[in-house]
Amino acid sequence: MQSQDMALLIHDALLLPDGRLELRIVEPRYLRMVAEVFKGYYPLAFAMHKANGHPPCYPEATQCEIIDFNQLEDDTLSIIIEGRQRVEILSARQDKDLLWKVRAAPCHNWEKEPIDGEFEIISAALEQFYQVNPDLFGLYSDVHLEDAAWVSQRWLEVLPMYSQDKFKLINQPDCHKAMDFVLKLIKSHAG
Repeated sequence: MQSQDMALLIHDALLLPDGRLELRIVEPRYLRMVAEVFKGYYPLAFAMHKANGHPPCYPEATQCEIIDFNQLEDDTLSIIIEGRQRVEILSARQDKDLLWKVRAAPCHNWEKEPIDGEFEIISAALEQFYQVNPDLFGLYSDVHLEDAAWVSQRWLEVLPMYSQDKFKLINQPDCHKAMDFVLKLIKSHAG
């Protein structure tokens, strides 16, 4: 797959492949962006905010699809996006309404792999986390608690960590360092 132009949505949250996120769209310029994405003018990329960046986000983003939307009582729009493919932002420009368009190329997504041994605790802890946070769990029609890549990416999306630390973990060739990190974190809080 070659590089392509994408509309860029920048937010404080992290979205990785197969992850889902619900966003509230308020400003007319973002409503226009959503409409252009639906019309097929551009694919949508979602990036985590980074102060003093150009654009003001990390150089990696996730190409995503809008999988559901609802008009809310206050006439704003709620959209649910799902991550598909990690991409590297090659260049960026701002439209006159200050929305970002980027040229992006696909990056490596982590491969699926089974969870086994002591790492099964990470999967069980994520399942418990979703029980305590039913709004997040409700975004998923399918959960893949048997897949180490899926589980570790969901943890990186929800853990309260510095953004640069999350990006060090997601820029690894596979999910192993993220799995080690989450396991150590869970064990340190279990004692």
